[in-house]
Amino acid sequence: MRSLLLITCFLVCAFSFAQEGVLVSGNGITINEIPPVWPGCTGSTAEKKACFKKQLVQHVVSNFQFPKGYKKGSVKEKVVVDFVINEEGKPQILGVKGGTKVLQEEAKRNIMAIPQMTPGQAGGKPRAIKYSMPFTF
Repeated sequence: MRSLLLITCFLVCAFSFAQEGVLVSGNGITINEIPPVWPGCTGSTAEKKACFKKQLVQHVVSNFQFPKGYKKGSVKEKVVVDFVINEEGKPQILGVKGGTKVLQEEAKRNIMAIPQMTPGQAGGKPRAIKYSMPFTF
């Protein structure tokens, strides 16, 4: 009787933690992560991920404004912006490294101009997905 109760408790606990997008295999756990979806991107997860990367690069290039007081080619600095697309599908800056304050502000402005998108998911729930974007001035 005691072992039957123990097995029943184990099964109830195991099924209560089951989630969509989570696969338990042997000693490993795989969580199905879906990247954020840029507006207009469709297809499989891999196609949406490739579209996101393409659209992000295109966004950065088309929205780039060289800061006043700097001439194109006069500066050789790199600024790296760490950011997430949060659970609401909006960009959120985590940190900025390198370059001057003016160059950092331009890189942050560019990232914050990313359009609203469908948030990424992990385990079937909206999750913030982290990215790092280098800017070379």
